[in-house]
Amino acid sequence: MPFDCSSTTGRTRANILVYAANRDSPFHRPCRRLVEESMGRRSAWYLTWGICYEFLRVVTHPRVLRSPWRIEPAWKFLGTLLDSAGLGVLLPTDRHRGVIEELLREVPRLAGNIIHDAHTAALMREHGIGRIYTRDTDFHRFPFLEVVDPAVGTG
Repeated sequence: MPFDCSSTTGRTRANILVYAANRDSPFHRPCRRLVEESMGRRSAWYLTWGICYEFLRVVTHPRVLRSPWRIEPAWKFLGTLLDSAGLGVLLPTDRHRGVIEELLREVPRLAGNIIHDAHTAALMREHGIGRIYTRDTDFHRFPFLEVVDPAVGTG
């Protein structure tokens, strides 16, 4: 679910969480399975607060979902994830500025909406995480990440 889920080498993005939560999505089943598997294991998987807020923004937005959620059930859904034994929330460290500057030198022409993705990628690099589960193809721009789409082969 953001959820993009992952293992000790992975991370998550909000699109996976949205698909896992939205039964109307054609990607619901594989994304839900990934989230449930991640919640059921004790090995580490990660989110960021930015991904959590992005999930809340999307699932409560009336122009995004046919039947948007109220904030209370959306927050409860996130709370269940946040209570998972293996979940960690990635936070900036004192190295964050340097990691961002390095990323900006390595990945040309970052601008606009991809800045949110760059922040996620920087947090992952900062914490030594190299795999992300997402349907967002923009993450292929970051050569140090292995991008895994849990819905490949579904329609």
